[in-house]
Amino acid sequence: MENDSSVAEFILVGLTNQPELQIPLFFLFLVNYVVTVMGNLSLINLICLNSHLHTPMYFFIFNLSFIDLCHSLVLTPKMLMSFLPEKNIISFAGCMTQLFFFCFFIHSECYVLTAMAYDRYVAICKPLLYTVVMSPQVCTLLMFGFAGAMAHTGDMIRLSFCDSNIINHYMCDIFPLLQLSCSSTDVNKLVDSIIVSTVVIVSSFIIFISYALILSNIIHISSAGGLSKAFSTCSSHVITVALFYSSGMFIHLKISSADSVEKGKFFSVIYTHLVPMLNPLIYSLRNKDVKFALKKPLKRFAN
Repeated sequence: MENDSSVAEFILVGLTNQPELQIPLFFLFLVNYVVTVMGNLSLINLICLNSHLHTPMYFFIFNLSFIDLCHSLVLTPKMLMSFLPEKNIISFAGCMTQLFFFCFFIHSECYVLTAMAYDRYVAICKPLLYTVVMSPQVCTLLMFGFAGAMAHTGDMIRLSFCDSNIINHYMCDIFPLLQLSCSSTDVNKLVDSIIVSTVVIVSSFIIFISYALILSNIIHISSAGGLSKAFSTCSSHVITVALFYSSGMFIHLKISSADSVEKGKFFSVIYTHLVPMLNPLIYSLRNKDVKFALKKPLKRFAN
């Protein structure tokens, strides 16, 4: 696809334009970046190096950590630059590349979270069939993330940008870019609505049905130990899903007004920075197997 845009580069406004907040926010998100990278890398290495964690559940956690790590690497360095005095400039090609990977990792995280809900359903409700039903082939779900990202980015590339090049965001997101285009954006908005609605409705339906069946099964568990184990294996995933979907749905449902665009920047921080940082903590501190695997290297280090 060929773009006849006269805009060769964009300027990212950042999260806020208040000078007194720039330095504190820079260090806050720098700490967030370091914790996110170290936490997800540690969880990835832990799963790879411990054979007892080579199960479908940890296979999904591995993929989730990998997605969160890549997501952080794509977005955060450029965001940190927006807190510095210089203009945060990104080329047109760089902006479209960031948009593609942003969409790819967001869609992929939706599919992985959906697969994890189904994984918990099979583990609790169909334990004898668990190893048969759940297999690494579920990774093909990530291809749907690739297709969605291609559709979003392809539609954006065909637009013309001939006036303002100032993006009212800290990243190249769909809606701030559509506001800058001097072409008709009706097709883009339609495609975006169809893709996002399909992903959200299908994934939410599968997650809801999975947990409805899990809840039904839990009610019939008589032992306190079995009940506690069922809740502990699901609670981590429920926390992640609640944070990720609630923030993402607000942005896509309430993005029409200028005030909502400003709010959208702050809500997007939840699923682009907070969730990737919390996921390795949630899945390690609330997981006995991970804590057990973590004790081994800590003992060696102490000795």
